[in-house]
Amino acid sequence: MAAETDPKRLLATMQPTLSAETYVFCSLKDMDRLAALKPRMLFVEAEGLTLIIEREAALAEDLAFEFECRMITLNVHSPLDAVGFLATVIPALAKLRMGVNPVAGFYHDHLFVPADRAQDALRCLQAESSKAAAALSG
Repeated sequence: MAAETDPKRLLATMQPTLSAETYVFCSLKDMDRLAALKPRMLFVEAEGLTLIIEREAALAEDLAFEFECRMITLNVHSPLDAVGFLATVIPALAKLRMGVNPVAGFYHDHLFVPADRAQDALRCLQAESSKAAAALSG
């Protein structure tokens, strides 16, 4: 899969898709519990491990959590050193007064948006993509 580097083309072809799962952010100090949680993302910080896990797993393990969210995957291969792509996406969501937590994967960017606003975010991103595609073709 070849990576796209042009931010306008990335935006025009990003094909955002919404996950069915509800995720939450947790922090752990004990790595022994990690295997049972099957995190979607793990990041090591000085204060502990930050995890993004399914809400049901956090409840089952009686973990404190924050930010019930849904994941929107931007289905375009964006390189890790792409310049300007997320800088065009995030402000569109900010205009809706929506917090977003972006995570860059090797192939795609993923946006964790408030669960109760996920459909709004998806519509916004689809509209931004459509506008960018129209601008490229016209």
